[in-house]
Amino acid sequence: MKHLFVCPRNLLRSPTAEQVFSDYPGVDAIGAGTHADSETPLSGGLIDWANEILVRGPGHRRVVTNRFQALLRDRRLTVLGIADDYDRMDPKLIELLKRRVSQCVNLPARDHSG
Repeated sequence: MKHLFVCPRNLLRSPTAEQVFSDYPGVDAIGAGTHADSETPLSGGLIDWANEILVRGPGHRRVVTNRFQALLRDRRLTVLGIADDYDRMDPKLIELLKRRVSQCVNLPARDHSG
């Protein structure tokens, strides 16, 4: 399953989600930002790549929908509702991401064998 995590600049929340969920077997995760100066700018190619698009808030949902409506036909777009209160890889952010994402996406169990 291919998950695209979207926040404004792809600096804190979406890269954290990308790193955390890439550890799950069978999950490909990429973070992107809605702003043109993002570390990884959101593009039609990324929307087309993803099965599931998870955005930080309702405003980001509107941006994605307005820009890429034609590409969203077979993709689920979910609002995670995560505030801009965390640093990259903040343990509280990681736990919040795991909880919110698991509420809307069926994630496989992670392999902890190392």
